[in-house]
Amino acid sequence: MRQPSAPPFNAPAARRLRAALGMGPEHVAYGMRASYGLPYVTPDLVIAWERGAAAPSSPELTALAGVLWCSPGELLGRPQTLREHRIARAVAPEDVAHAVGMDLRAYLRAEESGQWKGNERQSAALARILDLALPDFVAVTGREAKLAELLHSAVTTRWQAYVRPVTKVAPLDKAVLEGVLQELHQDYQGHMAATLSWGGGNSSASESGRDFLDRIVENFWAAVESRNG
Repeated sequence: MRQPSAPPFNAPAARRLRAALGMGPEHVAYGMRASYGLPYVTPDLVIAWERGAAAPSSPELTALAGVLWCSPGELLGRPQTLREHRIARAVAPEDVAHAVGMDLRAYLRAEESGQWKGNERQSAALARILDLALPDFVAVTGREAKLAELLHSAVTTRWQAYVRPVTKVAPLDKAVLEGVLQELHQDYQGHMAATLSWGGGNSSASESGRDFLDRIVENFWAAVESRNG
């Protein structure tokens, strides 16, 4: 079976936390060997992690966080996957499975495949135990591609027809969502108007429209944040 990818390790954070404690790489290595039963950890390995030349495994990350008196999440970049969010919160897969009322094997399959098949109640429980913001929840449950597809259609056709379908993927307040979809539709139509203006527009206007569509999910969440802020 393919091994899950390691979480995104934040090498500068590890170096900064070690320095703040007045520790050298040799102290970190010793602590991981003596307190966490990892006899192979050397100062050179710690240095390799801090330089980004290598990344610690999940057990190594947990041990490193213990030695540096921090949470594993402080040693990670922004989590991207369900597994990475779980590790960042230092929650065991068994605890997540129990919280959402799911068989452990079924939950681990969701982590491995990147496809979440939980019902509404299980999804809400998942968001709670991993403290997922809505954009992260949509991403880790495998709904981002569907969201992008819906948003693409909403801005290029009639946005009003996509309020309900988008809500099913990204549950937002209806008034907020309507405002965001209308705003994105107007922005995209502005790009197209520039492209189709007198003289046929220009290539930069056309590229701007394509870039807007390529970044449609990012633009969507930015607009949501702006209205909620």
